Order: sequence, then structure tokens, then C-alpha cells
Amino acid sequence: MTDPCLFCAIAAGQIPSQSVYSDDHVYAFHDINPAAPTHILVIPRKHLSSVCDAGPDDEALMGKLLLAGQQIARDQGLAADGFRLVINTGDNGGQTVHHIHLHVLGGRQLTWPPG
Repeated sequence: MTDPCLFCAIAAGQIPSQSVYSDDHVYAFHDINPAAPTHILVIPRKHLSSVCDAGPDDEALMGKLLLAGQQIARDQGLAADGFRLVINTGDNGGQTVHHIHLHVLGGRQLTWPPG
């Protein structure tokens, strides 16, 4: 038996989080270890371990993830000065929770390259 997914438990309300957005397809909450003044995670309610696990049937869901990130950035007042949307994939890509998630980062000048 595998361990339950942390982000699935958060989306289901089994683990408390500071919610900023929720609908039938995605859930967004403040990161508990922020890398920027605004750092929000947007996750699909459907479990997908990474971008590599998304298939043709997930096309609409992936679009909803990006559009939710965009709306959250606007709602958080980040659109005027800019923000970053990031999806880390796999261990070498910096993914630490194996449930696809979009980072919405902003509130300061972000540097490049990121790491």
C-alpha cells in the first residue's frame, strides 16, 4: 500500500491549508515555505504525479490549472508588476511533492536563472 498523497489530502480538506481559490477542478493555497512574498500552490483535484503523467484526457484540466494561476495572480495584485508560474517536474526539476502543482510567485523582483 502506498502512502496517501499530501496534496490530495489538502484538496479534500483532511489537512488544513490557507485556501485562496477552490472550484470543482483545482484548489489553491498558500505555500507553508514561501520562496517569495506571494507564493501560492495551485493543484488539480485529480491526482497526477507530474506533468509527465498528464495525457490527452487532461488537456482541459491543464488549461484550468494555468488559468486559475493567472486569476490568482491578478487577485493577489501581482499582474501589474509581474509574476512567475512554475511547474517543477521530477527530482532533478525540483519537484518535492509528487502531485502536479503550479507555483504562483511574485511580490518581488524574481531572478533568472532560478537555480
